Amino acid sequence: MPSTNNSFINRELSWLEFNQRVLDQALYTKVPVLERLKFLAITSSNMDEFFMVRVGGLQLQQAQGFETPDPSGATVSEQLDQIYERVHSIIRDQYDCFLNSVEPTLAAEGLERISASRASARHRESILRFFHEEIYPVVSPMDIDLESPFPILSNLGLHLCVRMASGDSENPHRFAFIPLGKAISRFITLPSDRGYNYALLEDVVTELVDHYYPGKRVDECVAFRVTRNADVSVREDSAADLMMGMEEVLHSRRSAGFVRIEIANTVSDITLNFLTEKLGLRSRDVFKIPGPLDLASMMYLTDMEGFPALRDSAWIPQRPATIDPTQSLLKAISERDILLCHPYESFEPIVRFIEEAVDDPDVLAIKQVLYRTSRKSPIVAALKKAAERGKYVTAIVELKARFDEARNIEWARELERSGVQVIYGVRGLKTHAKICIVVRREPSGIVRYVHFGTGNYNEVTARMYSDISYLTCNESLGRDASAFINAITGYSQPQPYDRLEAAPLGLRKKLLALIQAETKNKKNGQKAYIAAKINSLVDPDIIKALYEASQAGVVIRLNVRGVCCLRPGVPGLSENITVVSIVDRFLEHARVLYFYHGGDDAVFISSADWMPRSFDRRVELLVPIEDTSSKRRLMEILDTYFRDNQNSWRLNADGRYSRIQPENNQPKFRAQRSLYESAIAAVKKAEHAARTTFEPHKSAATKD
Repeated sequence: MPSTNNSFINRELSWLEFNQRVLDQALYTKVPVLERLKFLAITSSNMDEFFMVRVGGLQLQQAQGFETPDPSGATVSEQLDQIYERVHSIIRDQYDCFLNSVEPTLAAEGLERISASRASARHRESILRFFHEEIYPVVSPMDIDLESPFPILSNLGLHLCVRMASGDSENPHRFAFIPLGKAISRFITLPSDRGYNYALLEDVVTELVDHYYPGKRVDECVAFRVTRNADVSVREDSAADLMMGMEEVLHSRRSAGFVRIEIANTVSDITLNFLTEKLGLRSRDVFKIPGPLDLASMMYLTDMEGFPALRDSAWIPQRPATIDPTQSLLKAISERDILLCHPYESFEPIVRFIEEAVDDPDVLAIKQVLYRTSRKSPIVAALKKAAERGKYVTAIVELKARFDEARNIEWARELERSGVQVIYGVRGLKTHAKICIVVRREPSGIVRYVHFGTGNYNEVTARMYSDISYLTCNESLGRDASAFINAITGYSQPQPYDRLEAAPLGLRKKLLALIQAETKNKKNGQKAYIAAKINSLVDPDIIKALYEASQAGVVIRLNVRGVCCLRPGVPGLSENITVVSIVDRFLEHARVLYFYHGGDDAVFISSADWMPRSFDRRVELLVPIEDTSSKRRLMEILDTYFRDNQNSWRLNADGRYSRIQPENNQPKFRAQRSLYESAIAAVKKAEHAARTTFEPHKSAATKD
């Protein structure tokens, strides 16, 4: 870790500490074993993206000679050295956990991986039959001709490298690749008297590789996987070129430079030297793996039916107690603002909000930002239907949402074909705000119904991510929402907002003003307090303002899920700041902010984390929550997260984290379980109130 003398923690090392906390959930034996496997898969998937984007970017900077220190004082080369050292440590922990704990436990419960080389006669017969009927007709080897261009290897795809004797004394080795592709499942089902037995595709092909080369001597067959640099940007000369530009980005990723190779640790020096030379990799970029490559693919096993004792009990998203399912949702919003906490409360009302607007003849327009959606999105289907019915529909589809570009391009084209006005974000920025406006004609005039959120319009991830939704028809917020959307679609200079604040123009300035107001109040002898739940804290200006607030005596509590470059608990600098992080069954994704504000309790939700990219290179929203009921509930939710002593970690001044344990006789408290139980209790309370409320029939005379 960087020296504790520096007031900033390195961003990349902080992210690796976050991935370590995810891995620690896999190491935590109190967690059911399939959930532990899920956390292992997540750490592997996280690491893939980290190398594609963060390490890839640093490697490019190093190649260009860029060595300016980051805010923590580390040069690019120093960062890379520390990254590789930390990554190797994490990989050792991953595979020790998988091979020596998780996998043996699964096998004992009947979910067992069978080695093709040590398979029983029964299993070998099944393996041979599957190979000849399913694999051999589909999977073909590629011979490596040293005089021909080197073949393109798919990013993160599994390959086998085959080494044979060439018969040439000058070049005694001949190499071939066998790309395994995605047409055949990596998990090959084998007969089992109980549970589920399986073999891995690469293991089967390795065992039977001689069938591809009859009469030849195969000296080695080893599995490997390459990672390419995905830190590729699009040139945005015009909106008309953006779609084509994004398609070029997707194409360029397929042939971008290599940043890493993962390979079975049994590989010979001969084969490894051949691969690293041809791929242009350094020895530091080689990761020898002692078990199956790509633990992320093990998520397949966690989704398998059965084995209920090996996974968490289901937490079913609850019907929000504040919403009557028999009542029009727009009518409910007209009566009161509605705040939802997902996934404890169902995301279904948000989908219904849009679908109901489609069917309502008085709804004139729907305007929405789409950043990430599901593959079979009911929201996209509703927008298409609305346009086909003649409503004015505007969709701001962010084509630059990393790794969702292809899906968003497909959605954009489908929406356009249905008559939706599609805007491809804002040139030079990513539109990351979460907002949907329904414009309805009512007897009183035009009314705007607005949904603000901290998460994406994705009903699938809404069951796995912890987020906040806010539904309102507040006139001032609606007016601001329209101005915000129109500024994006019209490429115009936004006018000052009444209630909202947005990046990249005023969001950082607004947050700094809120922090500085607490600092000023504390210096004047008044009470001051700041609490925030965010995903990342990187921005130097915000961190410096928080340090100044701490030095003035302001108590600051931060719940930062992932990267945190602020160093808490440093005497004279940040002794009044505490930072915690929760890693539990749901991904913490909500951004909730609280400022004491002279006793007025200023509460906000936001789409933005406290990062330079969020303030300077993204279109984001900060939404004040001002109705008393929603504000009180958000404050309770925020406090709930700071009480967790089961899955919460405290950031220490040295940049490392320690798990928070109950102190003395303090009862155990798990924030996510508490929020889920609160959602259940609210539903039961609402049902009880409905049963005990009597509405008498009135006589005609009484009605008059």
